[in-house]
Amino acid sequence: MNILKEFRVDSKCSYLSDKNQTTHYKAIENCSAAFCQKLIERGYRRFGKMYFRPVCAVCDECKSIKIEVENFEFTKSRKRVINKAANIKSYIQKPSMTNEHLLLFEKYHLFMKDKKGWEYSPTTPQNYYSSFVDAPNDFGYEVLYFMDNKLIGVDLIDILEDGISSIYFYYDPDYQEYSLGKLSLYNQILFARKSQKKWVYLGYYVKDCPSLSYKSEYKPYLTLQGKPDIYEEQRWVY
Repeated sequence: MNILKEFRVDSKCSYLSDKNQTTHYKAIENCSAAFCQKLIERGYRRFGKMYFRPVCAVCDECKSIKIEVENFEFTKSRKRVINKAANIKSYIQKPSMTNEHLLLFEKYHLFMKDKKGWEYSPTTPQNYYSSFVDAPNDFGYEVLYFMDNKLIGVDLIDILEDGISSIYFYYDPDYQEYSLGKLSLYNQILFARKSQKKWVYLGYYVKDCPSLSYKSEYKPYLTLQGKPDIYEEQRWVY
């Protein structure tokens, strides 16, 4: 494992329009699963070789959140989502990049630009590869969702010692009726439970950000307290 560089970037906040943010980045070559686990437990996320977390001086709205797998309840409505998707097939494999991936990624983000006002810029194969395919090591995977042999969803995850770290999910908006975002999360929880893992790490919860506030619906969950250093003990609370 080799930490290539560390740096901080100040920018407009990605989640709250009236705020700025400071993000700490670590570029790591050949990161081990154990070190990735330490970083995720301390509030980092991973895109490719890049690990990052917000370290804003005057704001603490971004809360790292993880779902307790054992006590998650599959209610009737959640079971309906799973049952409705009976004809959707899923496959897990190492991350890949095809023309289907790129077209679906583009379609999803154009849809979210119109639906939720997301900022949009066309992706490139190089950008997609560096974010989602490069540096998976032995813990990065993608779950592909197909209906009638058509790719309709891609779920990027890390499978760690104690849980699943959810990286990114995108889907075909023509299949909204299947609640694919919820389906992918339920499948992560079911996979973690079957694999005897304790947590699903969901990235950040921001109360006043519509794109992230939904995460509080998935109880029981814990949030990380503070911004512990990599060699400090982390503390998660309900």
